[in-house]
Amino acid sequence: MKSDYQANSITLTGGVSMGTGVMIGAGIFALTGQIAELAGPWFPLSFIAGGIVTGFSAYTYVKMSNAFPSAGGIAMILQKAYGPGAIAAAAALLMALSMVINESLVARTFGAYVLRPFELEAGSILVPALGVGLIVFAYLVNISGNRSVGLFSVVMAFLKIGGIAAFGIAALVAGGFTFEPASGSSQSIPIAGFTASIAFSILAFKGFTTITNSGAEIVDPHRNVGRTIIISIAICVVVYLLVAFAVGSSLSLDEIVAAKDYSLAEAAEPALGPYGFYFTIALAVVATASGLLASVFAVSRMLAMLTDMKMIPHSHFGMSGPIREHTLVYTVVIAGVLTVLFDLSRIASLGAFFYLVMDILIHWGVFRRLRHEIDASGWVLIMAIALDALVLGVFGAIKLQSDPLIVVIAVAAIAAVFAYERVFLSRWTAEEKHGGH
Repeated sequence: MKSDYQANSITLTGGVSMGTGVMIGAGIFALTGQIAELAGPWFPLSFIAGGIVTGFSAYTYVKMSNAFPSAGGIAMILQKAYGPGAIAAAAALLMALSMVINESLVARTFGAYVLRPFELEAGSILVPALGVGLIVFAYLVNISGNRSVGLFSVVMAFLKIGGIAAFGIAALVAGGFTFEPASGSSQSIPIAGFTASIAFSILAFKGFTTITNSGAEIVDPHRNVGRTIIISIAICVVVYLLVAFAVGSSLSLDEIVAAKDYSLAEAAEPALGPYGFYFTIALAVVATASGLLASVFAVSRMLAMLTDMKMIPHSHFGMSGPIREHTLVYTVVIAGVLTVLFDLSRIASLGAFFYLVMDILIHWGVFRRLRHEIDASGWVLIMAIALDALVLGVFGAIKLQSDPLIVVIAVAAIAAVFAYERVFLSRWTAEEKHGGH
C-alpha cells in the first residue's frame, strides 16, 4: 500500500519550505511567552540552546535517513532499532501523538491571536471554538488531495518566514537594536528554569522530523534529506532569535509573561504601532493555519503508515474509503478534544514530555543496535540522549512544583500508550526480519 507516497516529488527547496513551514508555524507565536516565563530575562538564548540540542538529535535522523530513505521516517528507524514489537510501536505512536498535541497548540494559538483585536480575554470560550474551527478547515483541505497541500505549504512558508523576519527586524530597529532583555539584564539567569525552557524551545524545532517522515518523496534523498534538515534548523535559529530579541526589546519580562499566549501581538504595538499590531495578527493567523494544514497532512500519513506496518490496530468505525482518510479523522478528533480540554501551557508541556521520551528511545535504539551499520559516532548519540534526559528531568521537576496535574496526565498517557501496544503486539522487542516492509 504505497499509493500515498510519490517518489521524488519534493525538491530541496520544497523540503526546506515544508520543514521550516511546520517548525515556524505556531512554535514562535505560542512558545515565546511560555519560554520567557521559565527562562527569565535571557530567554532568547533558550532558542540557541534548543537549536543545539536539536542539532544533536537531528544527527541520528540524518544518519538513518541517509542509510534508509523511506517514507517510514521515524517508524522505520524505530522498527530497525527495536524490531516490530511494542517498544517501537509505542514510541512511534508517541511521536504521532506529540504531533497531534502540537496541532492543538497551533489551533489554540490561532484562537488567541484572532481574538486580540477585539480585546477578548485569552480565557474566552471562543479560543477553543476558533481552534476547533481551524482543525475542521485543515481536515477539509487535506481530504481534497496531496498536490494542493504541497504548493500551499511552499507559498505559505515564504510568506510566513519573510513576514516574521520583517516583524523581528522592524521591531528591533524601532527598539534601537538592543540585544539585551528589556527588563534589566542585572537579573541572574535562573539555571533550572532556563534548562526547563529548552523543552519548549525543542518543540519549536521538532518540525524537522516531518522531513524525515517524507524521506522517500524528496528528490535524491541520500544527499538531500540531511541537507534539508540542517538548512531548516539553521533558518529557524536565525528567525527565532530575531523575534525573541524583538519581543524582549519591546516588552518587559513581566509584560511578556502576562501576554504569554499572544506575546508577539503584544510586542508589535509599542514597537510598530497599530499597523504593526494588525500585521502581526495577520501573520500569526497565516502561520498557524498553514502550520496546522501541513501537520495534519503529515500525521494522518504517519498513522496510515503505522497501520500498514501493523504497528497500530485499525478500526473503521463504519467509515468507507482508504485508511489515510480514516487516520485523518482520528487526527482531527484527538486534536480537537485536546484544544477544548487544555490551555496553551498544558498542551505545550504534554507535547514536550511525549516528544522527549520518544526522542530518547530513538537515540538509544540506534546507539544499541544500528550505530555501526549506519556509521554513526557513538559519542554524538550519547550526547543527544544526555541532553534530552537533562532537559526532560529538569522540566519534569519544575512542572511537578508548578503544575503537578499535567505531569501526572503525561506519565499516565505515556504509560497507557506502552501498555496498549504491549497488549496489541504481545512482545516488547523482536529481532527484525530483513526484507520486510
